[in-house]
Amino acid sequence: MRLAPGLPGRLFVLVCLLFALSCIAGGAPPANVAAPTLERSVKAAFLYKFLGYVEFPSADAGAPLTVGVVDADDVAAELGRITAGRTVSNRVIAVRTLNEGDALAGLNILFVGADTDKPAQWLRAAQQHSVLGISETDSGLQQGAVINFRVVDERVRFEVSLPAAEKSNLKLSSRLLSVAYQIQKGP
Repeated sequence: MRLAPGLPGRLFVLVCLLFALSCIAGGAPPANVAAPTLERSVKAAFLYKFLGYVEFPSADAGAPLTVGVVDADDVAAELGRITAGRTVSNRVIAVRTLNEGDALAGLNILFVGADTDKPAQWLRAAQQHSVLGISETDSGLQQGAVINFRVVDERVRFEVSLPAAEKSNLKLSSRLLSVAYQIQKGP
């Protein structure tokens, strides 16, 4: 059987085009999985960096550094992506998504998302367990957070409560404090 002149070249181009389209379609995220916004990605990166600037009182040198996330699945997913295969002070990093009633045992950081029904309850529990409580609401420090994210001039910033850090038995690095947007020093 003989093919028409030019047909093999056209078939080759068609096959290449179909292959390229299948690669593009296969690489796209599923429609039901939302990509994190830049703000959420920056917050996840901050959570990762905070691990290196806090001295945790009961940190077992061999245990992973664990970040618990409540009502912020996009931040948890991005943090998991950022920390995959990385360590801080030779300790692996684990990310746990928490639900109401979950224990805080083994956590080093607790991030309480803005959609949480009872942020103050989570943050008080974090203080009792010497966990670095981090929130992202206007009243985060008043609710007991050690660190609270704020968006100022379209940039993610964070404020720190030294009294809350003291209640949680946490020592914050001066390097961390030097880049804080605001520091609450006393009552």
